[in-house]
Amino acid sequence: MNNYLSIFWQETQGYFNWFVGQITFSTSDGLWGNYFYFLLIISAVFFGLELIKPWRSDQPRFRKDFWLDAFYMFFNFFLFSLVAFAGLSQVGVELLSELLEWFGITNLVAIEVGNLPGWLQLVILFVVKDFVEWLVHRLLHWSPRLWEFHKVHHSVKQMGFAAHLRYHWMENIIYKSLEYIPLALIGFSLTDFFMVHMIAIAIGHWNHANFNVDLGPFKYIFNNPAMHIWHHAKHLPEDRRYGVNFGISLSIWDYIFGTNYIPMDGRDIEIGFPDDERFPDNFIDQNLNGFKPSSQHTN
Repeated sequence: MNNYLSIFWQETQGYFNWFVGQITFSTSDGLWGNYFYFLLIISAVFFGLELIKPWRSDQPRFRKDFWLDAFYMFFNFFLFSLVAFAGLSQVGVELLSELLEWFGITNLVAIEVGNLPGWLQLVILFVVKDFVEWLVHRLLHWSPRLWEFHKVHHSVKQMGFAAHLRYHWMENIIYKSLEYIPLALIGFSLTDFFMVHMIAIAIGHWNHANFNVDLGPFKYIFNNPAMHIWHHAKHLPEDRRYGVNFGISLSIWDYIFGTNYIPMDGRDIEIGFPDDERFPDNFIDQNLNGFKPSSQHTN
């Protein structure tokens, strides 16, 4: 037990030092590899696009819950890891390693990609990671228990870039836990993960932004606001009650597996979920809500 506490504390301290180093540029990352300033820059870019060319021109510039979502962005991206997740995740990795060693498995890597061209490694990581996240996203809608956590993300009533990272902290644990083994089976460098993660963050910001451009035929490959708005639709047909358009970065999975749904231009549709007027409107109560008994699944 003391060993796990030591791992937790060391990893938490390490994350704190890394976080301070990101802000002060005292780490070796510089600007490239800097999560903190990348998030600021990409958020500023999409906020500017929302101001210059809003998709919904009658939506306030500082939409409903803008500052709440801004706090969610930094909480889920940094503060939650600082408070608990960095340490807990490393403890989990240690426990899994010990369990695998008990079965005689000392190396999880099953597919070596190190000899492939760098660009191909990035493509493989991007596609595999996105598909796993698409599966997890479907699970969040299908499971009544997990849906109670996911409701936080769907409680957004006016869409904007920062809504991308409004989600319950349990989703960090769910996604990272279910992603770990399939991604660990493939050997990638930390630089690869940074690049792919930043691309996904940029696409996710755009999917939620009050800004849209026509992708033409590329809409069948990449997720986009015109498609993702229907994922947040408050009212869906009964045969789609578990949700639609689950794509994170790529829309192709929805077209392949038949979960795509764009019946018309959804720019001005009502978003949310049935009875969302009773859902808490503040950070603390929203994050406590998921631990209450689950209600009937309606989205």
